[in-house]
Amino acid sequence: MDLLTHVLVAYLLTYGLVGFHPQYLAAGALAGGLPDADALFFPLARRFPILRHHGITHSVFGVSVVAVVGAFVAPMIAPGSVLVYFLVLEAGGLAHVLQDGFTQFAVPPLAPFSDTRLQMDADRAVNFVTLAVSAVSFYLLLGVERNHVAFATYLATVYALSALFVAYFAVRLAGRLAIGRHRRALGDLAQPVPTTNPFAWLLLREEVRDGRVRTTWARYVLGRGIVDGPHSVDGPVDPSPHEGLPATATEALEWSYPLARRASRVLESTYHFGEAFPEGTGGWVAFWYSLEFTAFGRSAAVRVRFPAGGGPAEVRSTFYRPRRRAV
Repeated sequence: MDLLTHVLVAYLLTYGLVGFHPQYLAAGALAGGLPDADALFFPLARRFPILRHHGITHSVFGVSVVAVVGAFVAPMIAPGSVLVYFLVLEAGGLAHVLQDGFTQFAVPPLAPFSDTRLQMDADRAVNFVTLAVSAVSFYLLLGVERNHVAFATYLATVYALSALFVAYFAVRLAGRLAIGRHRRALGDLAQPVPTTNPFAWLLLREEVRDGRVRTTWARYVLGRGIVDGPHSVDGPVDPSPHEGLPATATEALEWSYPLARRASRVLESTYHFGEAFPEGTGGWVAFWYSLEFTAFGRSAAVRVRFPAGGGPAEVRSTFYRPRRRAV
């Protein structure tokens, strides 16, 4: 979850707990984003791993320490009950931990007593859809409606947004739970990866054998099952000697894959797929794109072009909209 969504969800949760009290709403919203302040510990995290991102600050213990300290400090800034401040700070922090548990980034809720990880992998860590909803919602609640509309209208907006996020998380979790029976289509190693669309998932499998990487993927839609695929592509990890131009799409992919992996850290560290097409000039162009690092139908990709006149391949990192749309 992105920082803005963490803050908005904590704001809505705080409103549901204590109503419209600006000092408590501010404290709860702040607590919703505060666990990600561990990014500031980066210089120390190498020496003290417990301070790493998604470490102790993303645990019940870490959240509770912040809530206790904040409960005594906050009344010095804005008058209020120590107990209520503790309640909203604790709730906002725990909401952050739970939301991160929905993503592919695991969190240790029982740290430092246990390193057991919470990872439901039902959503992306940063989803541009929820980010846009959060940004518009904050503008609506705090800019347009606050002190400008009837309180009943403001209240209806808060409850509508709360229902929207509850429904969103419910759909994500339902998809994650329902997808198990469809993974057999790709084998036991299939990994479900959420897309920007809360109803759509990618089922992925990657195998490394004999110096080659093989990726298989299918598109799954909640309520419809697998709607595209499975598709597979493979290529050598290390470049192989060759001369002239590729003669087929398979050969273009074979020659371009090692070059693409070396050109992009994103491509190398995520599931990926490739396509190759002949050019009108007689050359070939191959695209290798990430199946995970995507937004608005485009993917982080590497284009490898084999010019008709010969010479070295042209390698360029880019964002590309695949012809076989996978995300």
